[in-house]
Order: sequence, then structure tokens, then C-alpha cells
Amino acid sequence: MALKFRYFLITTVIVLAFASQECYSQSKRQIELEEKRVELQKQIKEITRMLFEVKKEKKSVVNAVENLNYKISVRKNLIRITNQQANLLTLEINDNQNQISNKRDKIRLLKDEYAKMILKSYKNRSVDNKLMFVLSSSNFQQAYRRLQYIKQYADYQKLQAEIIKQETKQLQKFNKELLRQKKDKDKLVSENKAAKAILDKELIAQKSLIEEIQKNLTKFSAQIKVKQKETEKLDAEIRKLIREAIAASNKKAGKTGKQATFALTPEQRKLAATFTANKGKLPWPVVKGVVKLRFGTNPSPIDPKIKIRSNGVRIATNQSEPVRAVWEGTVQGVMTPKNGNNTIMIRHGNYITVYKNLSKFYVSKGDKVTTKQVIGEVLTNKVSGESILSFGIYKDSVIQNPSTWIYKLN
Repeated sequence: MALKFRYFLITTVIVLAFASQECYSQSKRQIELEEKRVELQKQIKEITRMLFEVKKEKKSVVNAVENLNYKISVRKNLIRITNQQANLLTLEINDNQNQISNKRDKIRLLKDEYAKMILKSYKNRSVDNKLMFVLSSSNFQQAYRRLQYIKQYADYQKLQAEIIKQETKQLQKFNKELLRQKKDKDKLVSENKAAKAILDKELIAQKSLIEEIQKNLTKFSAQIKVKQKETEKLDAEIRKLIREAIAASNKKAGKTGKQATFALTPEQRKLAATFTANKGKLPWPVVKGVVKLRFGTNPSPIDPKIKIRSNGVRIATNQSEPVRAVWEGTVQGVMTPKNGNNTIMIRHGNYITVYKNLSKFYVSKGDKVTTKQVIGEVLTNKVSGESILSFGIYKDSVIQNPSTWIYKLN
């Protein structure tokens, strides 16, 4: 009986622990998906507010297509994540139903076994029977074992009753969880249905805009090329200034020949090390915003034959949004080109952060700045009504992907 008792107890504990671990694993994944879903919902609200509700005189078809394409991509991602949540909930519901079924079978068996024990105890309830059972022992050692048996049997009965109690509580918990899961799933399915309906309308609007563009594709393609050339010209000027700064640092350090990297003082080396150590954790250059154009080369939404090269990211934000330094450093330069795309460059050891498309700037070359210090304001386009900050990072003269440096810039 003692061996059976121990085996039963160990088995029960292991099964309960395994079930708890499985539920924890699924719940953790569900939490991750929910966080992503909430973040995407927040993005869509910000996109709508910043790109679709701004005051404008006349928005170009090119901008309209770019913004709508961006919004559609985020909404598709939201639908995908919500589907994953619903599918995971389906698995959890099925698992929970199996757990409930197993619990019911287990409780039924426990109760049957407990009833048999109670009946047996009732038949042998007499103190004389227990006493005769002990006194009929052939020796003292056997009498002691029989006493232990009587005690263990009584303890086993108590434990059996407690296990039934705990299993019943667990069953009730599973039932409540099942009801919650079904409610959550119904909510997700309803939200996804509404999101798909909105997506269908956006796809119709997208098709209409594309048809309008196709009527005069040459004109719109030319506009994109002009804009791209302006961007490339400014980027070339930035790289030129960085190379000049590298040359100046090496000359000051007494190094001859063409060097591709900054010659750093101990203070600058320390600053670069802290910048590197915070890769992926640097603050956003604006408090509120959404990434409208990502780093790298992407086909134009207007004409796929045209490749748009972005040496940084373009962040849509609020009108007159303050622009912040993402790390402490020294202002390397302030550029004020004729097209009004004011730019600030800040040096952090051998790293340079670039902030383009500013209407105002509050710093000058050589100024020391601190992390999150406001250095200017984003320019708002008078025609489109959009406020876009272009942000880039260089290591020496090598362009970096800001998404790997700025916290959750994805």
C-alpha cells in the first residue's frame, strides 16, 4: 500500500506539472502575439492620423499611393497576426477540452476508489477489529508493521480526499479558462472580419489610384526620379562632409595618407563604445512617429521598374514635432541646401547620426548635445501636409541600417 501510495502521488505531481508547463508555454506565445497586435493597431491609428487626416491643399497621387500602400501593408500584417492568435486559441481550446475530459475521468476514478475505501473502512470500523488485527501478529515486528499500515491507510484516505478536492478545483479552473478562451476567440474573429472589410475598401481605392497613375505613368515616374536625384545629391554631400571630417581627424592625429576611419581621441573612443553598447536600444529621434520608408532599395509603388534607394529611414510624425539627438555627441555640421531640406549631423566618436528635413534647428556646428536633447523641428510639406523626418546612421563613412540601432524601429 505504501509503495502504491508513493507511486500515485509522484505520478499525479508530474502530470500536473507537465500540464501547467504546457499551458504556460502557450500563454506566453499568446501574450507575444497580443503585444504585436496591439502595436499594429496603434500604428494604423498613427498612420491614419499623420498621413490621412492632415490638412493639405492638394495631395499628389504619388503620395496618396505611397501612404495607402503603407497602410495596407500594416493592416495585412495585423490580419495575419490576428489569424495566428485565433489559430493558437483554437489549439489551446482543443487542448483545454482534452484536459477537462481527462480531469473528469480522473475525478470519477478517484471518487470510485475513495468510495471503496470508505466502504471498507466502514465495515472494519470497530476498534476491536483493528485491535485484534494488531494482537494477532506473530511477533512484535509484525505488530509494528500492522500499526504502520493502519496509520498509512488512514493518511492515504485523507490524501485521496484532498486530491479529489484539488482536482475538482483544477477542473473548475479549466472550465473558466475555456469560457474565456472562446470569448477571446470570438472577439478576434469579429475584429478580423471588420479589418478585412476595411482592407477590401482600401484595396479598391488603391486600384483606382493605380489606374489613374497608369494613364500618365511617364509623368509620375519622372517626378519620382527627380525626387530620388535630390535625395542622392544630399546623401552625396553628407558622405563628402564625413570623408572631410575623417581626413581632418587623421591630420590632427598626425597620420598621413588617405584613411577610411576616424582617428579617435580616448574620449571619442569611449563615446563610440557607449554608442555601440546601446545598439538596438537607442531612443527614437522623435517621440511619436511611424516608419514610412525603410532602409535599403525598394521598388517604387508607382513604377516597379524604378528602384528607390534609402540610406536611412523616413519617419512620418506630427506637425512641428521636436527632433531629438539619439545619443550624446558633438554637432559635426548643419546643412541648409537651397531646396530647404535642412540637415543636422551629430558625431558620436566614429559614428555620425543624420537628421534631414528640418524646418528649424537649435544647434550649431561644434555644440555639445546630450541624449534626447531637442535639436530642431520637422518640416511640414505645405502641399501634402505631411511631416517627414529622414534619419540615418553612419559608422565612419559606411551607412548603417537604423532599424538595428533604434529601439523597436520596425
